[in-house]
Amino acid sequence: MPRKPKRPCRYSGCPKLTDHKSGYCEDHRKMMQQHYEHFARGYDHHKRYDEKWRRIRKRYIASHPLCERCQSQGRFTEARLVHHIKPLAEGGDHDESNLQSLCISCHEKIHQRRKSE
Repeated sequence: MPRKPKRPCRYSGCPKLTDHKSGYCEDHRKMMQQHYEHFARGYDHHKRYDEKWRRIRKRYIASHPLCERCQSQGRFTEARLVHHIKPLAEGGDHDESNLQSLCISCHEKIHQRRKSE
């Protein structure tokens, strides 16, 4: 099956071609990811969600395998994500009382509602 043709790197003035989904060549991909982490997110994702968080998440999802929002509505959906009820940016923490297991659909609904507020 033929591949898509390579496109010019999205970095201004770079003559290299790339077929990576980000649109950046190897030289500029890491730099632009760091730029995104700093300016778009406002925090370093790897510092906030480190190995300690991954252990907490794994333990929580094992003890709460169903989406808690769906379950309260009488539906049984596999939980795929662990959500902070009070966001870390607003002073929340990784304590179990601040966590909620959610399916992808419910998690996106929560975040869409927050964006529109």
